[in-house]
Order: sequence, then C-alpha cells, then structure tokens
Amino acid sequence: MNKLKLVMIGNGMAGVRTLEELLKLAPELYDITVFGAEPHPNYNRILLSPVLAGEQSFEEIVLNDLSWYADNNIRLMLNRKVVAIDRKKRIVTAEDGSTAEYDRLLIATGSNPFILPVPGNKLHGVIGYRDIADTQMMIDTAKTHSHAVVIGGGLLGLEAANGLKLRGMDVTVVHLADWLMERQLDKTAGKLLQTALQERGIHFRTNEQTEELMDNGEGRVCAVKFKSGDVIPADLVVMAAGIKPNTDLAEKSGIPCNRGILVSDTMQTYDPRIYSIGECANHRGTAYGLVAPLFDQAKVCANHLAQLGFARYQGSVTSTKLKVTGIDLFSAGEFMGAEGTETITLSDPIGGVYKKLVIKDDILVGACLYGDTADGGWYFRQVKENANISQIRDHLMFGEQALGDAGHQGQNSAASMPDSMEVCGCNGVCKGTIVKAIQENGLFSVDEVKKHTKAASSCGSCAGLVEQILISTVGGAADVKPKSEKAICGCSELNHGQIRKLISAKHLISMTQAMSEMGWTTPNGCSTCRPALNYYLLSTWPGEAKDDPQSRLINERVHANIQKDGTYSVVPRMCGGVTNSSELRRIADVADKYKVPMVKVTGGQRIDLLGIKKDDLPGVWKDLGMASGYAYGKSIRTVKTCVGSEFCRFGTQNSTQMGIDLEQALSYMWSPHKVKLAVSGCPRNCAESGIKDVGIIGVESGWELYIGGNGGIKTEAGEFFVKVKTAEEVMEYSLAFLQLYRVEAFYLERTVHYLQRVGMEHIKKAVLEDEANRKALHANLLFSLSFLQDPWQEQLSKPQLSKEFDRIAVVQVEGEHA
Repeated sequence: MNKLKLVMIGNGMAGVRTLEELLKLAPELYDITVFGAEPHPNYNRILLSPVLAGEQSFEEIVLNDLSWYADNNIRLMLNRKVVAIDRKKRIVTAEDGSTAEYDRLLIATGSNPFILPVPGNKLHGVIGYRDIADTQMMIDTAKTHSHAVVIGGGLLGLEAANGLKLRGMDVTVVHLADWLMERQLDKTAGKLLQTALQERGIHFRTNEQTEELMDNGEGRVCAVKFKSGDVIPADLVVMAAGIKPNTDLAEKSGIPCNRGILVSDTMQTYDPRIYSIGECANHRGTAYGLVAPLFDQAKVCANHLAQLGFARYQGSVTSTKLKVTGIDLFSAGEFMGAEGTETITLSDPIGGVYKKLVIKDDILVGACLYGDTADGGWYFRQVKENANISQIRDHLMFGEQALGDAGHQGQNSAASMPDSMEVCGCNGVCKGTIVKAIQENGLFSVDEVKKHTKAASSCGSCAGLVEQILISTVGGAADVKPKSEKAICGCSELNHGQIRKLISAKHLISMTQAMSEMGWTTPNGCSTCRPALNYYLLSTWPGEAKDDPQSRLINERVHANIQKDGTYSVVPRMCGGVTNSSELRRIADVADKYKVPMVKVTGGQRIDLLGIKKDDLPGVWKDLGMASGYAYGKSIRTVKTCVGSEFCRFGTQNSTQMGIDLEQALSYMWSPHKVKLAVSGCPRNCAESGIKDVGIIGVESGWELYIGGNGGIKTEAGEFFVKVKTAEEVMEYSLAFLQLYRVEAFYLERTVHYLQRVGMEHIKKAVLEDEANRKALHANLLFSLSFLQDPWQEQLSKPQLSKEFDRIAVVQVEGEHA
C-alpha cells in the first residue's frame, strides 16, 4: 500500500513532538518530510536562557539529533525556508527551489519577535531573542562590547538580561509597564522581582518608552533614546517586547488567519488537509507561547493525522517559571482577580516572600508565588483539575504540607500517587504513562524513561520523582546509582560529594553564587536540592554563609512541627529530660491560655503541646519563656537519659548530668538529618542508648560509646565505637564524631547510612587514631555552634524577624465581587 505524504513546515519543539506522537500511533502511515529554516536539528528552546548564562551548551539542549530523523525515515530539509504552498497541487516550495508533495500538511512555523517600529531598529547589534543564532550573537557580542539594553521586562527579557549580566555586560532593562512581567505577576510580586534583580547589578527603566535607536556612524547601534529625552549607551539591543505568530506563509496561501492561523479543536485549519500547531496557531482566540499547551496540541494533532479522529483540544491552563538561578517565581491560571473572585494574600516583603491565591466559587483559579514556590506544582494541579477547595480553604495558603504531606515526593508518595497525576509539567506526562512505558518496554533507567515518555527531558526538575516511580515499579531491578554517585536531583549533574567539595574549594557562601558557579541546569533548583545546598553552605562556612529560609521545609521555617490538620506542635527544650515546677507551671498556663487540645510526653522525655495554631506560635514561645526543643528539624533533637547514679541503686555513672551537658553543648546544631542521643547510667540501658545516633552507656570503669543506631521504621543497633574513662572524653569524642558526620554525610543521610557508606575504619581513623584531628573536629563544631542562637528567642528579640513572622501569619482576604 502506498504511504500518504506528510510534510511539516517548521522543525521546532511543537512540530517534532507531533511527529513523535504520530510515530507511536501510526508508524507506517506516512512518508514524512520536514522543512526547517535553521541549520540545526530539533532543540529545546526553553533552555536557550541557560545556554546564554553559560550553564549549558547547545549540544546539551538538542532533543532529536540527526540520527533520530534517519532512524524514523524522515526526510529532513535543514536550512530551507518554505516560501510557497500550492494548495491545489498540494506542493510546498522552499527558498532554494526544492519542493515536496503532500497529502497532509502541518504548519508549525512558530513566532517572530516583535521589533519595535522605531528609527534604528535595523541597525547592526539590534536583535530579537528566539533561537540559538540570537543566543550565539549575544554571547559573541558580550566578548567585545560592554553595554546591553533589553527592551521588554517579560519572562524572556529578564532571562536575557540575567544571561548578559553573567557574561559581563552592563545591562539595562527597559519596560513600558509599571512593573515587570505584568502578564504573569501582580504589582507586589513584580516589584519584589525587580529588587532581587537590581541586587544582581541589573538596571531598570520602567514606565519608559523607546523613541530611537541611535547609530554610531558605522551602521551599529550605540545608544537608546527615550521619549523622556534621556539617552543611555547600548552596544547591543535585545528586543524582547513580545512575539507575533508567524503567519506570513499561511496568509499568502489563502489560509484564514487572525492573530495566528485559525484552527479548530482538531488543530485543523479551514483547509481540512492542513493542520497547524504551536505559537503560529490561534485556537479559540488564544495563541499559546508556552511549551506545555503546545505539547497538548501535538497529541491531538497526531491523533487526527493518525486517522483515529477522536481527540479534541479544548485549551490549556498555563503556568510560568522564571529560569534565573536563585530567584523563585511561579504563576498559574487567572491570578489577577476579576469579577466574582476573591483573593487570599500572604505578604512578607522583608523575607522576600509573596503569595496570592485567586478563588472563584470555591475553585482555585489562579496562583502567584514569589520567593517560596515549593507548592507551585500542587497549586497548578488544583487549578487544572478545578478542584473544590472549600474543605481545605483554611490551610490552602500554606500548601500541600499543611494538609499532612511530607513536602517532597519520596518513594512512598510516588507509589501512592494516582496514575492520573501529572509528573512532568513541561511535557504533560502523568504517572500512568510512565508506569505503562516501564512495564511494556522493560525500562530500567531514568534515561530510558526520558526517551520513551519525554518525562524529565525538558527542565529536569521532576527527574527525582521519575526515578522514584521507576523504583516503585521495578523494585531492585531499577538501574539507579547509589546516592554517593548520582546527581543530587534533576537540577544538576553534580552529586552530593562533588557539591560539597566545590563549595569548600570555591568558597561559595550563598545559594545564588553556588548555583551559578556549579551550573545548575534548573535555575531555581527544587525542593530536593535547595535544602541540601543550603545545609552544605552553612556547615562548610559557618558564620559566613547566610541561611536561606525559603530553602527549608515548613517545619524549619516556622520552628514547629506541622500536624495533619495544619496545626503545630511545640516542644520546649528540657535538657536531659529534666524540668522543674516553674517550667511545668508555665507549660500548664500556656496550655490553658491557648486551649491546647493535647499535652503529651514524647518518647524522648519531653512535653509536647499539640494542636497550636500557626499565628499563636510567637505568643506560645513568649509565654513559655523556654528555648526550642528542636523537635521539628534536621538537627539535634534530644538527649534521653535514665536516672543514673544520683538516685538509681543500679547506676554506675551520672547519666542525667552527662545528658544535660551534652544537650547544652549541642544546642541549636543543624545536621544532615535528625540526631538523637541517649545516656544510660548502667548496662541495663534504660535510656535505649543502643539505638541512638550516639549512645553512651555507663560502666564501672567509665563510659562506652556507640554510634549509628536508629530507632525508626527499621531499627538499627548502634556499633561499638570506643570506651573512655571521663566525662570530658565523652564530650570530646561524641562531638568530634558528630562534626565528622556533619561535614561528610549527605543531606538526609542518617548516621547509620553514613556509617555504612564510609565504614567504621574511616571514622575511627579520623576520630580515635588521630588526636589532633579529633580535637580539631571538636573545636570546629563548637565554633560552628557559636554563631547560632535559639530561634524562638531570636524571633521575639529582633523586631524585624518578629514582624516578619507576624506578616507570614496574617493572611489578607479581599473580596472582588461584582
């Protein structure tokens, strides 16, 4: 049977995705010819900004290399711009005279940059920002020139400005509106974004209109003149003021267009043999410029090209992220507010956090997040699914964690996710698609999953979740590297050990600096890498590295443990489990004043106040007048003790005092994971010292130390470490081991797993056999702790921090009803 002829004009992401989907559905139906105006195979245009910023190379963003076209028998016509479509003869003609006949034609010509109609717009050095050629020109110009002006403060313009600044240019962004990214952000978020970019050295001229691009006399731009009369130097002008659907060819061929090629829900034009998708297409009055909607269109178009004929494209809800390292920004849906909507707003300018949720008829219809975007994906799902939020409204602002979620997708959550849940937002891939591909194709690695499903192949931020789905599907057969070898997450190719070494070697002390220096492929990182990176910075450079609160999970941000109903538990510190009548009275008074529903003794011998509202937390801390028990963080938790020799007739050593001394010495210590200690006064081991990270057992002649115990889901007995004679030695050896763990373990690696990874001999050599190193480790830990203070008292004693917390706790609700 003769195959039908399919011709595609345009070789971009949307068009090639259509071919990929078509080849899955009907691999033998067509002879396919592709015309591409560029000399390159299909590449990921989303990642042009990281290429400009020097974070990736062009080779790294190629999606389909030349061998892919050959393997699928696709005739690829590169560097050939199509200039004519003969709809009667069904022939397309390229600029060089080459032709191709078609039975079906797919127009995927994308868009062109909008060039301001001002004098000088055709001078050398004036460019748009749409393809790799534009990107390369900017890179080359930055090597020889100093001043760049970016016209347009939207998503693309800001990414261009950031990249040019990183390339060493002096950059000014010119924006017609009052604030940046006004189509994606409201004014408050836009101003916060501008402040953050100004701190990086980027200049801004908002509410400014360009009048002329000035000539240096040799045909090159040299300055920008504004209608206000001001003039600023410019060796390079990047037009990023918007895009126009590329409809010239379609219009010349008589295909109806109106701000895009008009298409139906089947992605067909008014000529039923001709389809169109991507930025050149207008569907129901909208021409989409983001990749996720275009991939949705590709699936529908492929369905009809395959002659299945049942799929319909009905529009997309879009979301936006800014690909600038160290700046977290996310918006989705209709976040500006309209008639019949109401907004919930959380504003914390000092802390650099702003959140705005828009609700209509108990449906979340939009979200705008700046500074803390950890729940962006969750909000986006609520918007896309039109989920009724009436039952969770009180906790909606505080995200998925406030509903009892752990805050990150681990193996258990991956296994429990429904098949319909979206995993990869860039490519619209749900869990069920991934699982089916794994099972049907015998996939055992994330790279194989990427090739078959495209999940994690664009921005890469979902790679960790894809890996967990792989593990939950095939178990131990999954080809995944151990944590010591594999990348920290999909945002970077570096593993934990490499990251720690680079932070030390390059003296990196901030999140922004670290991500830039280490070439983070996902500019803002994710909920997996950000907490780890933050910890590595703080533990490597104490007193210099600045803590980034937005890189911590919710418990550490509010210094309390969130419960499944959205309330919090408060555990004040009681060193060694010892308290007194004054503290007990204060605890009782707080329980009465704040109507605490449960007061409970924990397994670590502390008193837990459960069910406290978030906005009551500062009041509870103040009224308690006690220090934080750190029962919520990746930190020192408790030092559990038995009665010991002071009262117990079996006690051989004063375990209670030892526990108090240890807990006081380790106050406020952050660590890769939670750390628990216990001190037993005799071998009866009433304090359960054998299953603690550091366990100490009193014997007649001194103390025995055990390390690497774990009393969690899988109980692990601690391994014997050393026997010492004095309390001072207990302190020195215990703190030296904990410091070694702090600077060598990977984030979220318990001491038991650290011990299994590096081996007891390594630890003994560093702590037991090398006295000088042991004393240095001990001193370094004390030095690190000297910069820390109790977070509860810090919040209360420093007005700006207390104010910051109060603002976080206060949520503003505005009605905008008709």
